Amino acid sequence: MNRLSVRLVISHVLVALIGGAATFAVVRWLAPALFDESLRLGPAGGSGRGPGTGQGQGSGGVLRDQFAAAIDQALLIGAVVGVAAAAIFGVFAARRVIRSLGTVRAATRELAKGRYDLAVPEPKEAELAELAADVNQLGAALAQTETTRMRLLGEVAHELRTPLTVIDGYVEAMIDGVLPTSPENLEQISDETRRLRRLGEDLSSLSRAEEGRLGLQLASADVGALAVAAAERLRPQAVDAGVKLEVHSSAAGLIASVDADRIAQVVTNLVGNALGATDAGGTITVTARAEASQVLIEVTDTGVGLAPDQLEKVFERFYRVTGILRQAQGTESHPNPSSLSPNPSSLSLSKGQTGSGIGLTISRGIVRAHGGELTASSAGLGRGATFTLRLPLAQASSRA
Repeated sequence: MNRLSVRLVISHVLVALIGGAATFAVVRWLAPALFDESLRLGPAGGSGRGPGTGQGQGSGGVLRDQFAAAIDQALLIGAVVGVAAAAIFGVFAARRVIRSLGTVRAATRELAKGRYDLAVPEPKEAELAELAADVNQLGAALAQTETTRMRLLGEVAHELRTPLTVIDGYVEAMIDGVLPTSPENLEQISDETRRLRRLGEDLSSLSRAEEGRLGLQLASADVGALAVAAAERLRPQAVDAGVKLEVHSSAAGLIASVDADRIAQVVTNLVGNALGATDAGGTITVTARAEASQVLIEVTDTGVGLAPDQLEKVFERFYRVTGILRQAQGTESHPNPSSLSPNPSSLSLSKGQTGSGIGLTISRGIVRAHGGELTASSAGLGRGATFTLRLPLAQASSRA
């Protein structure tokens, strides 16, 4: 009784039975009365009375009973035929529906086995077609998630492999006496060790950001002043790279409820990325201003720019934009120049590159945890890019 096919057949039979019973009751009730009325009026529409009336009434009663019996028999036969036809049609309809559901069920089982590329054919029924479309969409999302997971594992393995290889090489060379145990060589090992620790910290921050467990220490702060201070800390790097750094705060008192250290980390990361994307002679502009009930921090560079399809991809874990002319070095507070490196190995082989390639992912997680948003825009490749951080002002936050 719990199977859908049985329920569909029974529902058709019940519909037929209810319809047959209603038809039988109505016809059984109306037919004799209508028959009596036709006898009373007579064939010519008269009263049907006169000589021989009693005999007519007697023969009419017998005829009436025979007519009622014939109707009952015909209705019973019709009801049986109707129920049988309904049952046959119910079996046909149930098999068709169950076949479509079976296809969807088989597809979900394949999805559970990891075959995310299997597409479910859409049935003719609109509701089942919508279900099949949802299953196909689920499969595509799972396939994307699996691709991202495999890429993440590969990137993490790569980021771990290079510093471990360097450390192992130096230690082995020192053991064999090829390299002296000098402060310079130990510093190389220390740099790679710090890089491994930074990678672990960044992965931990990424996990907390994606799970909403950043543990923000919120307090009212002037976001404009935070942005200016964070950008100014990277001015020495900009000078060394021959890049002009312009910092503006259009208004004082851009107060918002934020974790000051986290917001400074985001701004530093954005400016560090801009340094990695801008060649000598270029310009980086940091602007803090108010717009409606939000405070906006914009970091604009004249560097390599972004293609339209890269505006969201740059926030993916370990995504790297190709074509960087130079790399920012030695930035502070979790910068992420590596997210803009031309290839994975360039990060690992360049001294001073400590980013892990997930700085923008962490930064967006931090901003969203504050109730804001971090977006990217660009006029195209070779035409620079702008990263915009939006946070609700203190008044808007309190109303929310």
